[in-house]
Amino acid sequence: MKVETKEIHAKGVKLFVMKDGKEIGRAYLYLMHNDLHEKPFGFMEDVFVEEEHRKSGIGTLLVNALIEEAKKRGCYKLVGTSRYERTKVHELYTKIGFKDHGKEFRIDF
Repeated sequence: MKVETKEIHAKGVKLFVMKDGKEIGRAYLYLMHNDLHEKPFGFMEDVFVEEEHRKSGIGTLLVNALIEEAKKRGCYKLVGTSRYERTKVHELYTKIGFKDHGKEFRIDF
């Protein structure tokens, strides 16, 4: 038995907020496909707001914009991950409408 490979392509979009010529917040949306669905799924990655601008609504603004972008691009779902210790982030995601759906398993290289 042999494992074969086939190239697939994903697209990505960076959303960001600028203030005084400096990027103060960002989030990435990756659009990916698999053989189970016609439509792509979205993967939300690297949502970040500079520390001095946190609790000002920028994170919420970015995540809501990312959700709208995923819908606009026809995603059937949006997945985001977060470390266990980021409870404030989890509260934000839950408030926006995300559900805790499972665990992330990871290997860093």
